[in-house]
Formats: sequence, C-alpha cells, structure tokens
Amino acid sequence: MLHSADMEANGFTGRILWADGTPAPGPDAAGASMAPAYILIHGIGVSHRYLRRLHGELAAVAPTYSLELPGFAGTPRPERQLSVADYGAFIAQALKASGIASYILVGHSMGVQFAIEAALYAPGQAQRLVLMGPVVDSRHRTVVRQGMALFLDALLRESPGSNWLVLSDYFRCGPRWYFTVLPVMMAYPTERRLAGINVPVLVLRGDNDQVAGADWSLQLSRAVPEGSFAEIQHAGHVVQHLRPRQVADAIKSWAALPSAAS
Repeated sequence: MLHSADMEANGFTGRILWADGTPAPGPDAAGASMAPAYILIHGIGVSHRYLRRLHGELAAVAPTYSLELPGFAGTPRPERQLSVADYGAFIAQALKASGIASYILVGHSMGVQFAIEAALYAPGQAQRLVLMGPVVDSRHRTVVRQGMALFLDALLRESPGSNWLVLSDYFRCGPRWYFTVLPVMMAYPTERRLAGINVPVLVLRGDNDQVAGADWSLQLSRAVPEGSFAEIQHAGHVVQHLRPRQVADAIKSWAALPSAAS
C-alpha cells in the first residue's frame, strides 16, 4: 500500500507517495536513513502507477518516493505552461521542504528531463541519476515521428496492462494539459543539459524500446564524466512495468558502485 500527501513549491501542487517502511515526508525524514532515497519521476501525461512495481522493488532496500507533478494524475493544473526547468525547481524545492535532502533521481521518458533539471537546480542534493527510456531521441525530433515511435512501441512491445495504465492516465491528464507540455518536451535539449551533470548517471532502456534507441541512449551515457549504460532484455519503453525486478537489480548494482567523487 502506498501513502500519499500533497507537496507544494513555487505556488504549484503535486503529490508524493511512499510505502510502509519508508519514512513519511516531513522534518524527520532526512534523519531516518543514512542512504540516499530513490525518487521516481513519471513522464508526460502519466502518473506513479506505471512506476509502482519498480517502487516496490526499490523500497525493499532503501527509502523510496514516487512523485506526481503539477498538472498530472489529478493534481491542480498550473495556470501557465511550465518549462522543464520549472518542473526541476519544483521537484528540488518540494523534496527539500519534505525533509528529503539526499537522493537518487530515477526518471522515465520525459521524467528524464525533469530529473536532469532537478539535479542541476540542487546539485548537492542529487547524488546520482537514473535515466530510463530518455527522450527525445535524435531520430524523433518532430511530433509526428515521436508519436509514431510511441504508437509502434505500444502496439509491438508493451503488455495490455502497461498500455491500459498509460492510456487511462492520459485521459486523466486531459488533452489540454498534455498538448501544453508536449512542445516543452520536444524542444528540451537533453544532450546539452545533461552535459552539465557531474554525478554518476545510468542510462537504462528496454532492448526493444522504439522511443529511446540504443545509439541515442549510449550517446547520452557518454555525455557525462561518469556515465553507464544498461539494457533490459525483452522489454520496450515502459521497461520498469514489464521487468521491474531486472530494472531494480540493474539500478541497485550500479548504485552500489563507488563514484569518482567518493
């Protein structure tokens, strides 16, 4: 069972979720564990639900929180379009206000962009980054190509369960907010912004991912001083839902490696 609470920063409201065994957000959360917490960040239009299986795997070994960002998953929609940097600032400030001061950011799809900006905003708080199925692949720099990649992935690579989670969350988000955020995602310079990250980064994809290709993902892993690359077999874009244990094992093994800074 996941517990939830609203989280606020800069006049925007989102939601944070955690399981039994993870300290509730608040002033005492920081002192409850010496290990960095895992922070799971969803992509455009969706919610924590397609991250829930991965959340359970990671929560068994470390404090783990899933976020639902402003405008998504039934949270209040902002009155203006937000940039990726706005979302990154929201994440960093809201986590700090929740007593969570040291963490590993785990973003999926557009959540990769949010994670990068949160780490750039608060470099002392983000210890590592996990970038799952990063967008926007250099092969898909138009809305038509990106949409086709998502369609083919859903048709050929995903399970009915993962497709249902994603599509039902899209309806919850609503077309107005989805298409408000879409051009922001498409215009974000992932490679250039990632180059400013100085903590270890793991780029992870399903080996059948139609959205985040192998060449693109490998290129991103090489854009940082401490980049790693991993593929999960027999999975598409929503790799964390279909193969949660394998994804969690890859993340945990990588997180246990020493960094150059240490």
